Amino acid sequence: MNETDSAAMKQSFQAGDKETFRAIVEQNSRVLFGTAYLMTHDRGRAEDAVQEAFIKAWQNLPALHLDGNLRAWLVRIVINEVKQQYRKKRLPEVPIEQAAGVPDPGEIDTSMILDEEHRLLRQAVELLPQKQKEVVVLRYFADLSVPEVAKATGQREGTIKSRLSRALDRLETILNKSELP
Repeated sequence: MNETDSAAMKQSFQAGDKETFRAIVEQNSRVLFGTAYLMTHDRGRAEDAVQEAFIKAWQNLPALHLDGNLRAWLVRIVINEVKQQYRKKRLPEVPIEQAAGVPDPGEIDTSMILDEEHRLLRQAVELLPQKQKEVVVLRYFADLSVPEVAKATGQREGTIKSRLSRALDRLETILNKSELP
């Protein structure tokens, strides 16, 4: 979608056009769910957060600045919704390894090695301080640019770059020194 189409879509969305809203939901659901899931580690809570975010986006259409980034605005709403869920009620978390079970050593193949690497990376990200974890998730898992992450979090770009740099250094240390459980 080019810039003109995007501006037209934002205007139509802000005017309350339901078809445009549906298209925006379809275009952004995956990124928003991925962001919420990486923050909550719970499919149901992530789905709830995304649903609530879209409801709040619809209710707050007048707050959308047409010159702003729509996806960053939606991600910010999801982040706030996830934080709100944590404030409301802390639910017990079950490690994914317990839910999935342990594979038979005779069944290890390349995909299992990649799964193990992804698991180690997820565990390493979990060890980061909350603010660093948030920018890593948004930048590398939600695939937002640094300016989009800055808008989504309400921080300056320099702050985001600094947090990303520190987070990547910390991840390298964690992964190289096997600080994982």
